Amino acid sequence: MTTHRRIRPFNTRETYPEQNLDNDLCQAVVAGNTVYLRGQIGQDLDTRESVGIGDVTAQTERAMTNIALLLEESGSALEDIVKIVVYLTDVRYRDPVYQVMGRWLKGVFPVSTGVVVTALARPEWVVEIDATAVIPESRVGKSVSR
Repeated sequence: MTTHRRIRPFNTRETYPEQNLDNDLCQAVVAGNTVYLRGQIGQDLDTRESVGIGDVTAQTERAMTNIALLLEESGSALEDIVKIVVYLTDVRYRDPVYQVMGRWLKGVFPVSTGVVVTALARPEWVVEIDATAVIPESRVGKSVSR
């Protein structure tokens, strides 16, 4: 019996056609009542198109939109986030990124880690946010998987 569910599976050759990759991944995994999200960036989950190129605020908005959508599909919600990890390609992006995140996570109080990195998977991406959440007992089994 499988003890976890995979949400929005994909292969990296579709997401990164310019790279020589062939990995089976997914956007989220639900294990028990815990939801683990793949790091989210300025990318449309359905079309795989980058959005907000050159605009860290727009990329952060898209990442948070993706997080909210994936949590909903997993049976969780933004208020159930327990941990956020933020990856920035420039420390000067910290203020605009945390302003956007702060609006989305007002009153949630997750633990948070921020890391400045040299680069992300594509040069146009400047922020990546991954999240871990729980599914409250009242919502267990009420997810919408894709």
